[in-house]
Amino acid sequence: MKNLNTTGYNKTLLDWALLAIRIFVGLGMLTHGFPKLMQLLGGSHDFINFFGIGSKTSLVLAVLAEVLCSLFLILGLFTRFVSIPLIITMLVSVFIVHGNDPFAKQEMALLYLFHYILIFVAGPGSISIDRMINRK
Repeated sequence: MKNLNTTGYNKTLLDWALLAIRIFVGLGMLTHGFPKLMQLLGGSHDFINFFGIGSKTSLVLAVLAEVLCSLFLILGLFTRFVSIPLIITMLVSVFIVHGNDPFAKQEMALLYLFHYILIFVAGPGSISIDRMINRK
């Protein structure tokens, strides 16, 4: 059995772990983004105006991050780039939307935030469209 105390890692396992994280976190965020997309398409723009740019614009930005960026993240397409709007969205969620709430209300957004930071730092891994594009 390999020493569990080692600081080394198995690149193949890391690539599969990054794929699993991208899929799990991406699908999880889609469950938050899809209702916002339906709200936007339904014409209701009752949403937090977090940067003073208007409720509708704020809702559009949230939908773009939570739906479009999540889909790209799952595919591993422009992974680091699409992580940035997701990180910003989670920062807004933690510090503005749930800023005065107890930790239990902030916890979900913080978990997503740190997963997105991990993906931004580590990249998509080899099992991604980014890898296929960069291989050529």
